[in-house]
Amino acid sequence: LAMQRADAERKDTEKGQRMVTHSKASKRAPTDARLSRDGIKMPRVRSEIGPATRLTFYGVVVIAGAGVLLASIRELMSQPVGSFWFVLVALTLVTGWSTLRMRAVPVSFSISDTFTIAAALLFGPAAGTVIVVVDALVMSLRVARANQRGMWIARVVFNVTATALAMWVAAHAFFAVAGTGPLATQPGRVRNVVGPLAVFAAVYFLLNTGFVAVAVAHERRTPIAAVWREHFSALWLSYFSGASIAALLVTYTRDVNISTLTIILPLLFVSYLTFRAAIGRVEDSNNHLSEVNRLYLSTIETLAMAIDAKDQITHGHIRRVQAHTVGLAKKIGVVDKHLLNAIEAAALLHDMGKLAVPEYILNKPGKLTAPEFEKMKLHASGGAEILSAIDFPYPVVPIVRHHHENWDGTGYPTGLKGTDIPIGARILAVVDCFDALTSDRPYRPRMSDADALKILLDRRGSMYDPLIIDTFVRVYEEIAPEQTIATPATRSALNEITSSTITRGAPSTRPKRDEIVSSAAELLTLFDLSRCLDGQVSISDAGDVIATHLRRSVPFSLLVVYLYDVNCDDIVARHASGDAASLVRDLRIPLGARLSGWVAANCQTVINSDPALDLGDIANASSPRLRSCLSIPLTWNEELIGVLSLYSTATEFTDDHRRIVEAVGHHTAHTFRRAEEFETTAANRSRHVISRRTFDRRARRVE
Repeated sequence: LAMQRADAERKDTEKGQRMVTHSKASKRAPTDARLSRDGIKMPRVRSEIGPATRLTFYGVVVIAGAGVLLASIRELMSQPVGSFWFVLVALTLVTGWSTLRMRAVPVSFSISDTFTIAAALLFGPAAGTVIVVVDALVMSLRVARANQRGMWIARVVFNVTATALAMWVAAHAFFAVAGTGPLATQPGRVRNVVGPLAVFAAVYFLLNTGFVAVAVAHERRTPIAAVWREHFSALWLSYFSGASIAALLVTYTRDVNISTLTIILPLLFVSYLTFRAAIGRVEDSNNHLSEVNRLYLSTIETLAMAIDAKDQITHGHIRRVQAHTVGLAKKIGVVDKHLLNAIEAAALLHDMGKLAVPEYILNKPGKLTAPEFEKMKLHASGGAEILSAIDFPYPVVPIVRHHHENWDGTGYPTGLKGTDIPIGARILAVVDCFDALTSDRPYRPRMSDADALKILLDRRGSMYDPLIIDTFVRVYEEIAPEQTIATPATRSALNEITSSTITRGAPSTRPKRDEIVSSAAELLTLFDLSRCLDGQVSISDAGDVIATHLRRSVPFSLLVVYLYDVNCDDIVARHASGDAASLVRDLRIPLGARLSGWVAANCQTVINSDPALDLGDIANASSPRLRSCLSIPLTWNEELIGVLSLYSTATEFTDDHRRIVEAVGHHTAHTFRRAEEFETTAANRSRHVISRRTFDRRARRVE
């Protein structure tokens, strides 16, 4: 993991809107911090965290720590210390059992440092190093094994050697500044160690917490400086207070009695309370940040639900994009927690601007006109303006604003180019495109992953960042969610595959004369239907009559009448007329699935969707293949009767066709209800007659 520079972590804009970039010239090497076109400082990022850096760090610490430990043991064996050193060892072990645990990170602390520092001051670096190793070994064996299965041995080795190295360096710094030897042999120099003692405490604090912070940062793939500031910076007072008590203990070492312990033990207890209070403040701060983040996430999810309610074509899209975007960001090497939170939030809210786009544009099945596309392009900047009213603690707005920028500068809304585009926006653009290509749309079925990846590779270097494309192609299967992500819906049966075009909100551009002619055709059709369907008819007869009359004004190749089966909660093709009719009869579609199932679940019309989304291979079996689908709900007194679906080999149905079919469906829904009841009654009567005849025959045989 790359060592992030601490002074580049927090120097951003007032709202903390920082971004990460990488060099265009090198796909794998980190880049220096630089200013984007927006004046936002962007620290460097690595595409991968190589194992070499991690192994080098651990190797240096372990080897150096083991070396100073062996040297210290040899020195103690050649120059034995006094009996009081063993008293300090015992006190260290006793106080070492009273550990304080930090819940946010796998780290524990104790007040035993008072006695380890006292040993170093009295008997020299070697004595302090050995005693601190004993303390670290006992604590690590008790804590690490219970919390890290399979890795506890490595943790113990690192903790012991890192602590030994920190104590050895700090003790040598003390004696170098003090210009004296171990205080047990020079008691008169105790009064002159205030300054050197501060150096000892500072060096020991920085090295001890620094080594642990680096290890935690490597393990969690987060910036080292951020880990140290968040979890360890508040502990400085405990180290300095422990060193002060150690100095006091050194002063009274020549006369250890009840009076000495009476003075020392309360101070140790105060030090323990200070340590616990410091850790408590750190935990409270972390809990507060977690709660604030939870509240922001709740707000974000509420806004995301509003987007889903607006654009019903893409149910599940934002959730899938969120999962892929965060996963891809981590694979690329984005480690800053605030930036990851920003990317996660922006992935949920990137389509917020669609709230200001007319529905008929969002749901148009064909190519947008130039004016319509200009309105659609406003959703990026519009979404950013909407979100600007929220004081996010991380840079969400720039990612939402620029997620449609292109690598070559041809995107919108501002035409940013290359690394001037926020890294979060570059990641989001790739994932957004891939999910759109691999999802069903009203105007086309979904593409395979291979075809979608080919399109992304074709756009590599023109629309999308080459590094992000290369990484995504390599890891897209790994970062994909294991299960389909559930999305809020007003009906439990709503399924994301039922992408469709909702017809509400589309403006009518037809001349008044055309509307009059269309209305006359509708009235004539309805009049003929009412006359032909008067009385009791079967479902098949009703379907044939409707097909015959609709052919006069609506071109279609296949008409299917689906009726709702309340027992199975699906719709059944009870009648089909036209090409491939025999392949469709008795077809069952779950409520909410495919196109017709979606129409039944939502009671809304879809127009000009791909029939393959509804019929699958049956749509391609027709010659020529079916190209357009017009599907309307059949309801009577707010009760779902079924769905009337027309499939055509033509390119698309018109608004006039939709109006006619909707009018026919509205006036004939009750006919299918009566026909279904008629067939049910006839079937029951037939079974009753057969049963009566069977009974009579059996009775005559008995006679």
